[in-house]
Amino acid sequence: MTDFPEFDSNVIDSNNTQLHYITYNAGKQPLLMLHGLTANAHAFDGLVARGLADDYTVISLDQRGRGLSGYPAFAYSIPDHAEDVINLLDHLGIDKVNIAGHSFGGLMSYYLAANFPDRFEKLVILDAAAKMNPNSLEMLQPTLGRLDKQFASWDAYINEIKAAPFSAFWEPAMERYYMADVKTTEEGGVTPRPVLANILQVAYNVGATPWDEHVQEVKQPTILINGVDEYSLGEPLLPECNALETVDMMPDAKYMAVDGNHHTMLYGKGAEQIVTAMRDFLK
Repeated sequence: MTDFPEFDSNVIDSNNTQLHYITYNAGKQPLLMLHGLTANAHAFDGLVARGLADDYTVISLDQRGRGLSGYPAFAYSIPDHAEDVINLLDHLGIDKVNIAGHSFGGLMSYYLAANFPDRFEKLVILDAAAKMNPNSLEMLQPTLGRLDKQFASWDAYINEIKAAPFSAFWEPAMERYYMADVKTTEEGGVTPRPVLANILQVAYNVGATPWDEHVQEVKQPTILINGVDEYSLGEPLLPECNALETVDMMPDAKYMAVDGNHHTMLYGKGAEQIVTAMRDFLK
């Protein structure tokens, strides 16, 4: 694992809110990255720490209602999120780009590739499929349960994260990600930045979207990378059979399994495998 490279932090206006994004190693081929449902732009620091930014200008967006982006009360539809991405590409002067998305960010990648096909070259999908585990809502309770909670200290917050069923190990890149997840309270403790009411709007719109219809419209070369280890309830969040079913919906897609679960695949051995696969697929 390499040292973390420096990154630039910037904000643009989009669709009545502000969007924050970070950029690693500007000047090389751009790679746009979209994080998961409650995550932030630092969700991919485990991949960056393993050399991803050696080959690409990694552009990672705080999607609306997360990280340092704006927190509107409404406007969390799938088209709202898509408009933000297109506005960012327009702002950066990028006509066409490779895109990588994890979880909700992977679903957004399908949607963007299907509805804006001229803007996206290749897709790297990290643990996202037209159908996830049927128990997903219950499995995500530890993740959703942290929202709107006040923690007495940073240590109290991190100890709860480490005790979650998906936390199989710990590494420095995880700490960078979780530090970006919280803000300090007036009492000196911390609270997660995402607001539960906003995230529930996103989750509702995810559930109301016919993802199979969008996936079937994806014509770009795609790789679906699946974290097959147990996430919670003794199961992976994306079962292999569901992932393979999604791959079969696209004309130019392939499947790869890596070590780790839905969360830990972005770190440790899984991250090493993902970076190697991305280099090979995107070259």
